[in-house]
Amino acid sequence: MAKHKTHTDKREMEGKETVEVFKDLDRGALDTERFLEKHAKTLVTVFVALVALVLGYFAYEQFYVGPRNEEATMSYLAAQKNLADGKEDLALGGKTAANPGYLGTYNEYSGTKVGKLSAYNAGLLKFKEGKYQEAYDLLEKFSSKNKILMALKYGAMADCQINLNKNEDALSLLDKASSASDDPYTSYYFTRKAGLVSLALKKNAEAKKYFSTIDEKYQDYDNGMSDSYIEMVKYY
Repeated sequence: MAKHKTHTDKREMEGKETVEVFKDLDRGALDTERFLEKHAKTLVTVFVALVALVLGYFAYEQFYVGPRNEEATMSYLAAQKNLADGKEDLALGGKTAANPGYLGTYNEYSGTKVGKLSAYNAGLLKFKEGKYQEAYDLLEKFSSKNKILMALKYGAMADCQINLNKNEDALSLLDKASSASDDPYTSYYFTRKAGLVSLALKKNAEAKKYFSTIDEKYQDYDNGMSDSYIEMVKYY
């Protein structure tokens, strides 16, 4: 009998707990309802603003960014054709609206990926002309998610600095170039170049570090030359 009473008491307790849970739920629902009634206008305003923001973003992408990317691409391809035809001055452009070239494409569409790539190409042509500071400034404006292109950018900027007799800055850029990419040959090439610039600056410890890295990681590309450079560091 006592056992039966225990089960009964247990069911009663569970029943009471369930009732309390529903009471809490009811109170919570009532509080939520009151909150919604009190702040209805604010919530509607926030919701409308969020919808407008999302729609505005998609409209911007579709009606502004999209067409500008297409325009930039057409301008870039025209410059590429001039470059392929050996007309480097026309490829560089920037003199007339009829022939924007790389410079005009960058200036007009600097916010697009193609515009940034145009700055890179324009920088290389300026370097070829011997206008190293202008080349450096243009190359600096280029950015990309492509790691190899970023390594090449830092390497080209380093070449500009070397020609401007800023070898310390060049070495810093070559160090960036050597680690910017996962491509082994690109990393080897700029590591070797950083080692040679370190030698020229009589920074033997840094030179040894770069050539030792080549000896450890990039022997397939070096044909044993790193050993010679490491030996040279002892007497240079």
